[in-house]
Amino acid sequence: MAGMEIRFITRHLTAGERLGELLFGLIMTLTFTLTAGFVLGEDKDAVRELLIATIGCNIAWGIIDGGLLVLGRIFDRGRQARIGEAIRRSGTDDAAIAAVGAELDDTLEPLTSPHGRLAMYRDIVDRVRAAPQQRPGMRREDLLAAFGVFCLVLAASLPAALPFVFIDEPWLALRVSNAILIALFFAIGYRWASYTSINPWRAAIVLTLFGMAMVGAAIALGG
Repeated sequence: MAGMEIRFITRHLTAGERLGELLFGLIMTLTFTLTAGFVLGEDKDAVRELLIATIGCNIAWGIIDGGLLVLGRIFDRGRQARIGEAIRRSGTDDAAIAAVGAELDDTLEPLTSPHGRLAMYRDIVDRVRAAPQQRPGMRREDLLAAFGVFCLVLAASLPAALPFVFIDEPWLALRVSNAILIALFFAIGYRWASYTSINPWRAAIVLTLFGMAMVGAAIALGG
């Protein structure tokens, strides 16, 4: 599991982002490989061509997801810049604090007391006014994070190809490939439970069932 959290990727992507991209890649790959078993049977060449197409699809979606991540971060940075501008334009401290509260109250109310929140908002106002204004454009770390997304989505598809390197019988190789992908759902759920208070075994089982449900829905809808 160490490969899931290599230092470069953990530096540029949050645990939630890493989990989402790995799941997306696994769901895409397992959807293709299960469909191959239903449609192509034991046609060795057709199965291998479909696996190549699966990896190609994950490459494409890794690029797309990386691009969407960059756009999302630019949007969030623009939102922060808008809040900063609202603080700088506010004529009074109370108006500036109200502007911050309008953005953060929904997130912080369950976690803080009114007094603690007010102190935090005052500190935010002071820091924003003292700091130079930042431009909400694309940054180098956004591109590095996008590359991390690409690597995760691509990596999720590679285990599906390994059985075909060592097993000559296409039907057996395809079933082993499917089993590996399902096992990865379980392993990822168990590992990522450490970021939460959820029992690892429960998280692994739930994530596996969730992944299979998503794959089933994709197959049923022709995805």
